[in-house]
Amino acid sequence: MNNLPQTTQRRLQKIPQIPSVWEGDRRSVAGLRGRISANPDQEECIIWVDGSQGVVRAMDVASSDIGPEAVVRTLLRAIETPHSPAQPARPQKIVVRDRELQFFLRGALQSLDIAIDYAPDLPLIDQLFRSFDAVEDTRPPALPDHYEPLLIQTAHDVAKASPWDILADHDIISVEFNRWGVDTLYFCVMGMSGEEYGLILYRSLESLKQFREAALHETSTHQLEQAFLAQDCWFLNFEFADDLDEELDEYDYDPYEDDSDGELTLPRYGSIHPYEGIRPFLDEDEARIVYYAIQAFLRFFKRHQLALTEEIIDKIEKYHRFTDMSENGEPKMINLKVSTLPELTTELLEELEVEEDEENRLKFPLGDDLIPENSFLSLGMIPWTTLEQLQHNPKTYYPSHEATPKGEGMPVVVVQTSRPKAKQMIQTLQEAGNLQGLCFNPGEDPWEELMYDLGILQTGDNSLFIFGEFMQDDPEHHQARKKWEQRCQQTGGYCGLVVAMGVTGSSRGNPGLKDMLAVFEAQYLEPKALAMGILQLMPESE
Repeated sequence: MNNLPQTTQRRLQKIPQIPSVWEGDRRSVAGLRGRISANPDQEECIIWVDGSQGVVRAMDVASSDIGPEAVVRTLLRAIETPHSPAQPARPQKIVVRDRELQFFLRGALQSLDIAIDYAPDLPLIDQLFRSFDAVEDTRPPALPDHYEPLLIQTAHDVAKASPWDILADHDIISVEFNRWGVDTLYFCVMGMSGEEYGLILYRSLESLKQFREAALHETSTHQLEQAFLAQDCWFLNFEFADDLDEELDEYDYDPYEDDSDGELTLPRYGSIHPYEGIRPFLDEDEARIVYYAIQAFLRFFKRHQLALTEEIIDKIEKYHRFTDMSENGEPKMINLKVSTLPELTTELLEELEVEEDEENRLKFPLGDDLIPENSFLSLGMIPWTTLEQLQHNPKTYYPSHEATPKGEGMPVVVVQTSRPKAKQMIQTLQEAGNLQGLCFNPGEDPWEELMYDLGILQTGDNSLFIFGEFMQDDPEHHQARKKWEQRCQQTGGYCGLVVAMGVTGSSRGNPGLKDMLAVFEAQYLEPKALAMGILQLMPESE
């Protein structure tokens, strides 16, 4: 066991000693924080209480597998920097209910003139945790008992449907109730941008518009927070189990054989109101409204999913009937009208249209702004049969080279992003004359002494864009590029670029036909064809 440094001992000995008895213990936070801790059974609360003054001097939460050193750390804080209104002081005696902890503290504190005793019960701490339990018992449940299993299953159905793969946050869907004190709810789907996932059920159109306007124009964190708290809505939020911050994943894979799925976890229901702020629970009436509203939305979404993929969604109206058993146990039929709102979507899109500021942008020989941020990038292959299906859709097929099918399929670079970003990328390529060629050119960072393979796209107007930077000594990239080039040899240099949506949904890394928004054909180029030599990373100058 490590003793306290002599300098620390001398500093603590200078703190006045008071005739008081402190209780110390570590206990599970399951009762204390069970509703907000992700792993309550794996965490413990370390607490030191002054029995003479009746105050908590220090308290920490630590992992349950951490050693007794954490108890000493919390104790030293209780001595030197206690919670207000307590003043720095050393106790005359300490009482714990764990024999091993008693012996450990005796060794660690032997120079501080503090008696360390054992007692099977700690009255003050026991009473404190009983009060925590009482508070927990009086806190409203997150969901009412009757609707909890229904809403949990509904959240699972929403995650499985992944409406954010198709609907952007400006594609508003209305659900007309005209009952239970609710006129119309306005559904806003969050998730296509890859930041937040879930559904927002605005209780008024005015609240929806006010928040969007504030989010576009407010810049300070405080102003954005005020705008957020001023919303009038219910919500269902998720968290993504996978790490979505990974900017570039590059493997050699066939996207039609990979079956990996991301999972949305931790569904949370709640309410936001200007007078209440954020409320992380729903009462019985709210739960009933939210349940039937989301059920109506899901039925509508599944039935009209193909129509909802259009860039401009037409006006669609549909009634959905449900049997409500909540009133006096008697069945009651309710009809909910679900509608798209194309005029509102157009209005919201007009507010989002901001032209890029080209005046201050320098024109570099190599552009690095074609591939959207947070895209999933990979080298893969499309079977010829799949390519043939895409060729029959003029909206997804942009040929620039004709080739006779050879080998397994067409080698492709797959860029998977959100639908709006994919549409913008496609438009940029079209305006640049579609795709002309694709190559890997050597590059180096002379300061770090690193060598790269720079993936470069050449467009029809001879513009060049970087689509990826790969370490030459990365074995995964080496194998992926080797296999990809072998496929290019089989096709006579025939290759392509696939632009797909769905980067935040279950098809992440595994885009299907419905996710592919464009296939650009190109010719694989040797680096000497572009005659750029080894490109060097240079520092930017003012």
